[in-house]
Amino acid sequence: MHRRTWIARAYDEHGAMLYRYALLIVADPAVAEDAVHEVFVKLLAGSSRRDDIQSSLAYLRRAVRNQCYSWLRTRQRDAPAAVPGAGSLLEPVRPAPQDDRLMLEEALRALPPEQREVVHLKVFEGLTFSQIADVTGVPLNTAASRYRYAIGKMGEQLGLVRETPGRTA
Repeated sequence: MHRRTWIARAYDEHGAMLYRYALLIVADPAVAEDAVHEVFVKLLAGSSRRDDIQSSLAYLRRAVRNQCYSWLRTRQRDAPAAVPGAGSLLEPVRPAPQDDRLMLEEALRALPPEQREVVHLKVFEGLTFSQIADVTGVPLNTAASRYRYAIGKMGEQLGLVRETPGRTA
């Protein structure tokens, strides 16, 4: 398959999912869009060889993840007080009360990027903790802990779980 054809097909098949993944990491729609576009621009420019890519989705996910964390490191260095907040983190899938969606988005935004990422991979992509560990490059127990802490924090923020004394997240 011709390189440009492969890239176009990969963008058509995975672009929307990669954008949602980037969005949950950086919590900024413009930056998430830029991250995905940057990955595909680099592919078109030939900075990666198609022959080296065993699994296109795994490669693309890793490349988008790297772009997102690179942006987060730059943002922390340049403007640590800046907190992204524009735009929606969640796409409406079926009719849901606006207040519920806003509360869920607020709970997601309160999480550190690493925890938002694990929630996305587990809930929205359906990956196992073993797969999440591979994607994120962390031990299996770390992936599972990040998810557990994220769900706990979100539950507390949404009033579904009460904070227990002595518990640290």
